[in-house]
Amino acid sequence: MKNIIKSIFISLFPVLALLISISALWFIIQTGLFYNYCIGEFITATTIVIFFLKLFITPVARTKENPTYYTAAVILGLLISVFFVTVMKEDINVLWVTLVLALGWFAYLRWYSTLNNRTNTILKVGQTLPELKLTDVDGHTVSSTSFLGNSSIFLFYRGNWCPLCMAQIKEIAQEYKALEARKVTTVLISPQPHKYTKNLANKFAVNFNFLIDKDNTVAKQLDIMSPNGIPMGFQVLGYDSNTVMPTVIITDRLGKIIFADLTDNYRVRPEPETFLRILDEHKL
Repeated sequence: MKNIIKSIFISLFPVLALLISISALWFIIQTGLFYNYCIGEFITATTIVIFFLKLFITPVARTKENPTYYTAAVILGLLISVFFVTVMKEDINVLWVTLVLALGWFAYLRWYSTLNNRTNTILKVGQTLPELKLTDVDGHTVSSTSFLGNSSIFLFYRGNWCPLCMAQIKEIAQEYKALEARKVTTVLISPQPHKYTKNLANKFAVNFNFLIDKDNTVAKQLDIMSPNGIPMGFQVLGYDSNTVMPTVIITDRLGKIIFADLTDNYRVRPEPETFLRILDEHKL
């Protein structure tokens, strides 16, 4: 139930902020900027809109757990609304709107972004990665045991709809020469439909293994599935409601886990330099 609420929240919150931003801007244009009591509402709403737009327009693989400048702008807008209501005796409704937006922002940072139940007894350093049965873009079954003999990076991503996942994959693709020099097998895994994975493979055209975890079978096996983990509404594009929590596993030539990143915040992810350092530390 909690994830369903999160799914609805992330679909509605940015849209709500956009509508309020447009409404406040229109009111400001109509009535004038000077001492306009909608300024605080506009600042808070527009800050939130800019944050989400940047995620999609200029995707980054990670953000700070607390994006300080954005949070400061959200609080500034709230304080301006408080000033107009308490000192200038303006309509209290503008304060309620700004307060809802500010609470939504902190809910996004502290509640929505966090991934629960990331304690995992399967993906521990020193243990052997269980055999995983996956599907390639042509529909053929691929076993993780076929990668034995080389060290491997297994990156589980939520889908092409996730801008942070796409930015993370782009980062890794930019390091493909460094990975090939170390004879590392790179495996990218998502439960998304075949067509999206095939599009992704064609887009990057690197010697990686783009695989599909049909029905989240492997995610369930490794206890990294996120029930109802995609934003509400993406199902119309063919995505399943369930997805995988962002996870990175590095194994040695024998399939033993030497690194596992089970981030508890979907916006906080390891950099490719971390993978290369781990590989070099193990002389792989």
